[in-house]
Amino acid sequence: MRAVLTGLCVTLWIVSGLAQTPLQADLRAQLQRRLDDVAARLDGVVGIAVTDLTSGERIAARLETQPFPTASTIKLAILYELLKQADEGRVDLAAPRNLERAQVVGGSGVVQHLDLPRLSLRDHAALMVIVSDNTSTNVVIDAVDPARVNARMSGLGLGDILLRRKMMDADAVRRGDENVASPASLERIAQLLWKGEGLTSGRRDLGQSMLRQVSGRIRAAVPPAIRVASKTGTLDGVRAEAAIVEVPKRPFSIAVTTAYLRVDADGERAIGEIAAAVFSYFDRLASGGEFGRRSPR
Repeated sequence: MRAVLTGLCVTLWIVSGLAQTPLQADLRAQLQRRLDDVAARLDGVVGIAVTDLTSGERIAARLETQPFPTASTIKLAILYELLKQADEGRVDLAAPRNLERAQVVGGSGVVQHLDLPRLSLRDHAALMVIVSDNTSTNVVIDAVDPARVNARMSGLGLGDILLRRKMMDADAVRRGDENVASPASLERIAQLLWKGEGLTSGRRDLGQSMLRQVSGRIRAAVPPAIRVASKTGTLDGVRAEAAIVEVPKRPFSIAVTTAYLRVDADGERAIGEIAAAVFSYFDRLASGGEFGRRSPR
């Protein structure tokens, strides 16, 4: 009887996701060493936050609570606020928005090359996320109010996500008004959008559909059949990305932020290496069971 009860307890312990078997714990330790090696080889600084969405456990971390420049990953917070305000009736996503020539900015995106299209707020949001359009992002920022974005993030316990300036605001950059967030908070806002926490199912689905169209280093690091909802960010000396990687039976969230890069491409490679290592870990957990024997697909 004692053996039966012991076996039952071990099974529940494993299934609950609250702890790992010794073999799984060793695999996890190997993952952390691999991530530390990537960080050590990078000529720059890297922050990492990875969470097992099955157990809710933080799996890997490095400088996870330290603010980094967000680049365009700040658009995750802007998107969440937009969808939340749409649910609250503060904004109408279908209403067209007039665009003046003075509102057009450079950098990434396509609106700057068009003949001042009269797009809906939903269209601007899609351009903000999928092609990281800076003009569309500024339209959305005006619609939701930066102060409301920051207040919402603070209320969600993500107070280190700070929207301090619009896109391509050179004067604000010179003043040091950088948009910032910690890897842990970027990872969490990606989770909120993916799960739809605080949002209606329709707004959740809209946000997911946009984020799943983004191409980045995390998307490239996993097999095409695996769905990824992500947002990338690039600035001189900075590369960042946050994502939900939907490994069947073992999805995970990940945020990687880099700064002080001597070579920008090195930051992109580091994000890809980190994502590939983390995917390999969760893929083996999903298919390897308690003892690591890979199950037939």
